[in-house]
Amino acid sequence: MNHPQRPDSGISELKLAYLEVFTDTHRRFAHAPPAVREAACLRLQVPLQFAPLRRGDVFAGRLNELPLLFSPEDQGLGFCFHPDRLPDWLGERTRGMHADRIGQVERYWHDHRTDNLVRQTYPADLTATLPSDAWTDEPGEAFPLYRLAGFSPDFGRVLRLGLPGLAEEARQVEDAMLRGGLVDAVEVLTGLCRRYAVEAEAIGDGHLSATLDGLCRRPPETLREALQLVWLTVLISGGRNFGRMDDYAGLFLAADLAAGRLDDASAQRLVTALWRCIEERKTTFNGRVIIGGRGRRNPEAADQFARLALQATREAPAPEPQLTLRLDDAQDPALYETALDMIGSGLTYPMLYNDAVNVPAVERAFGVSQDLAERYVPFGCGEYVIEGHSFGSPNGVLNLPAVLRNVVLDAPSQGFADFNALRCAYDRRVERNVAALAEQEALAYDVAAAEGAFLFFTLLDENSMRRGRAMFDGGCAHLGGTLETYGNTNAADGLAAIRRCVYEQKSLTFGRLRSAVRADFVGHGEVRARLVAAPKWGNDDPAVDDLAAEQHRTLCGVTRKHGKRVGLDSYLVVIINNQANTILGRHTGATPDGRPAGRPFANGNNPAGGADRNGITALLRSLARLDPTVHAGAVQNLKLSPDLFSECNCPRTDALLRGYFGLGGTQLMITVVNADDLLDAYEHPERHPNLLVRVGGFSARFVELARDVQREIISRTCHGSLR
Repeated sequence: MNHPQRPDSGISELKLAYLEVFTDTHRRFAHAPPAVREAACLRLQVPLQFAPLRRGDVFAGRLNELPLLFSPEDQGLGFCFHPDRLPDWLGERTRGMHADRIGQVERYWHDHRTDNLVRQTYPADLTATLPSDAWTDEPGEAFPLYRLAGFSPDFGRVLRLGLPGLAEEARQVEDAMLRGGLVDAVEVLTGLCRRYAVEAEAIGDGHLSATLDGLCRRPPETLREALQLVWLTVLISGGRNFGRMDDYAGLFLAADLAAGRLDDASAQRLVTALWRCIEERKTTFNGRVIIGGRGRRNPEAADQFARLALQATREAPAPEPQLTLRLDDAQDPALYETALDMIGSGLTYPMLYNDAVNVPAVERAFGVSQDLAERYVPFGCGEYVIEGHSFGSPNGVLNLPAVLRNVVLDAPSQGFADFNALRCAYDRRVERNVAALAEQEALAYDVAAAEGAFLFFTLLDENSMRRGRAMFDGGCAHLGGTLETYGNTNAADGLAAIRRCVYEQKSLTFGRLRSAVRADFVGHGEVRARLVAAPKWGNDDPAVDDLAAEQHRTLCGVTRKHGKRVGLDSYLVVIINNQANTILGRHTGATPDGRPAGRPFANGNNPAGGADRNGITALLRSLARLDPTVHAGAVQNLKLSPDLFSECNCPRTDALLRGYFGLGGTQLMITVVNADDLLDAYEHPERHPNLLVRVGGFSARFVELARDVQREIISRTCHGSLR
């Protein structure tokens, strides 16, 4: 039976042809060097991946979501295939007519997608420790993640070279196969600029057309050209963050203003337009733009751009970009003053990072010089990498409350002789999981290097180009990894509660504790009440704060040790939290801190919801206790009442925050919101469509979050008085 042609049938046929040709290309180049295979696939991918220009676009570049592509981080790594995207991408009619053809594609990629290849390399003992990848849907202690996240090149170098300079560097690489792939990658990017130049001309935007045409021929000369090149290189490389934008864009801004090409208003429009592009991409946990801090090469011009960045966030308030202000006494103090004013107005940006603490902490944690440590940038939810120097993908999830729960449930029938014996059992179980996740991290890099040269990462990385090696095949100067740990606070609270109730007060036997935990506290209300009443993190109480700090050092120490064992330059804990504290909590039974089954964990380093009862000063003193020199980033979220930013209270609030940073506090992410407004938004979302909150290491519109994530945010103490 002949089907009548529909307007979209031709497009669907082209999309199906893409799936087949991409698959056939991968098959034909199966035994070719990784750079050659990747380049051949990218030539097919990029034209379809980048959407046409729209009238009114200030910057060219918008991504289509493809079901089959090569990417460092598209819910997978390397060659990624997403059959769940096929219905929307192809349409039901095309899928029904061509089920056999689509089935052949699906069967091929089941065996050849890179994340599956990583899993297939696991030895038996690693599979036993990491039996599942389904961390969002299943209970468990440890899970692998498959991605290459956190790339942060030196954009200043990219802008100095421009496309012609990158092409010339590519032609100097000795390895012929890698050289060919890199040259092809530059040509693909240059071709994309030419295509967009033609599209801009066709819709009558001569300025944008000239911008794109100029990038094909020379390094950028204006702010618009610089931002356009950065935007396209981030998109085409699969990157998701923008590094120290004030430092690399400030010089272009200063030159434009001095030459009269821009005035303050037109410069502001450019930056705000870029902000809207970043928001439209919706990477959720990324979109980091860093301003301020030590080690900027052009501090005066950088401060000038930083002011525009702050104003752009005022003008385009949204979850992205994640504007991040690094604090340094040498920079314009007005940046911090503006930041406090913005936060007090209800914006969740900028996030505040304390360079006086973070720079020496990064120096020690990564084992690098002070100059390199000054180049640290948080990406994603707050993990640190060193711009233009290191790579440290977070490829493992460790559920610490589940570990402690299982230690209690699996204990000898008589329990543990003393608290130290229990804690040693917990530490051993933690280390077994950490060792497995470190091994999986190293395997992921090895498989990635065998599958692709990650040509755009390599091209944009100065060390890789200098060495003439692919990014993950000896090119990266500092190839590290990071381990996401969740429920750190709940585990510390649980250990403190067991110590107090079972071993010090002896108000509970170990058997009774175990029975209550196994029953998820059903029928054991008294046991739960005793555990809840035990000391809790966030109250400036040495009984739990000292234990939490000691457990933090132990966890970070074993993580570092196993990174060295598997050959990574560093392997560091990140206590970053997105909404995973809630997601993991859904599938984790009751825990010895008194948390019932299914409830969220505490977020990042923060207290469990409502557990901080001694005021904000006590909370900040607890937060400052954890050693920042042994990890690669942590989240400290504060929920503050608007009255703390009133005219009479703002100086006191400023003094409070400065006091926290003076105690050694590393960073703060602040939501200023009326507690009643959150409750009203929960019940009547239509009244609060744009209410922004910090979730963990990212911001979101409150009404767009899952209901249990909303409840977790509501449960956090809203501090409205200083004591």
